Amino acid sequence: LMRPLQGCRGRGVVVGTVALCLAAGWALQTPQGVSLVVPQPNINATVAQNILLSVEYSCRGIATIEWKHVSSWGTTKIVEWKSGNYVNISMVYKDRVTTFENGSIQLLNVGMRDAGYYFITVTEEYGTNTYGTIIVNVYEIIYEDLHFVAVLFAFLAAVSAILICFMWLCNKSLHLFQKKTTHKLTASTTEEIELETIEC
Repeated sequence: LMRPLQGCRGRGVVVGTVALCLAAGWALQTPQGVSLVVPQPNINATVAQNILLSVEYSCRGIATIEWKHVSSWGTTKIVEWKSGNYVNISMVYKDRVTTFENGSIQLLNVGMRDAGYYFITVTEEYGTNTYGTIIVNVYEIIYEDLHFVAVLFAFLAAVSAILICFMWLCNKSLHLFQKKTTHKLTASTTEEIELETIEC
């Protein structure tokens, strides 16, 4: 009775050990994949503002991160880097991009041409990859328009004040001129009346 039980138990231990080794080997060789989180998929910015295209990725191995910008002007590769290694920034974005270890990038001094879709691709060394998208809307600064309107309004108000002063001075001068003319006329009329009475 003892021998069959030991044989069964021994066979179960061997099968269990083999299964455990296979599972461990499969876990070590098979990639777990890449996960990517985009917390803010829509960003509104104004001209000359700095924006953060925030993402968070995780993977088992070394990842390669690539960002591209797609707009009505075309597709532009912004930056590509491998975690812990090189960073390759496009010439167009050379002084305007900062990269972060979590896959995020900061874009400095945005303009109207920076509006559009930003695509991130995270590729794991095993070959699996994942994608994310952020939409960026860029607006012109409203207060500059208001500033222009305020300056224009102040200029027009100043011109109006100058014109009103000029019209007031013209009106005063005209009244003075009319008084002098009326005084001369009354003096000459008085002289004529005196002459007429003398003649009579």
